[in-house]
Amino acid sequence: MAGTGPLTQDWEPVVIRKKPLNAAAKKDEKAVNAARRMGAEIETVKKSSAGTNKAASSSTSLNTRKLDEETENLTHERVPTELKKSIMQARLDKKLTQAQLAQMINEKPQVIQEYESGKAIPNQQIITKLERALGVKLRGKK
Repeated sequence: MAGTGPLTQDWEPVVIRKKPLNAAAKKDEKAVNAARRMGAEIETVKKSSAGTNKAASSSTSLNTRKLDEETENLTHERVPTELKKSIMQARLDKKLTQAQLAQMINEKPQVIQEYESGKAIPNQQIITKLERALGVKLRGKK
C-alpha cells in the first residue's frame, strides 16, 4: 500500500430504508398523530354504513314481502298410518320392545318410538333395517 496514489472507493454506497407504509399502517392512530405533529394535512371521512351489516339488511324488505305473499302451507312428510301400524304389529308379533328393536337395528329407542307414533320423517335406510329385523315387507304395498 505504499505510495501508489490516493485511496478511492470503487463501490456504490448501500442505502437501507424502511418499507413504505401500507394502507393499514397509514390509518394507525400513531401514524395519524405523527402526521399531525409534522403539520401534514389529514382528511377524515365518516363511513355512512360503518358498524352495520349493510349487505344483510339491504334486501330484507323484498324478502319479507315475498314471505308475506306466500300462502302455501309447507310441512315435512310424516310416517304413513299403514307403515306405523305394520311396524308396531310386526314388533309385537316378534315379542320385542321398542328398545330391543332399536338395539337390533343399531338406532336409538326414540327412533322406533317416533316411527310408531308417526312423528318421524321417513328414512328409507331405517325402514330397510326395520324390514330386515322384523322379517316383513313394510314398503311397496301400493
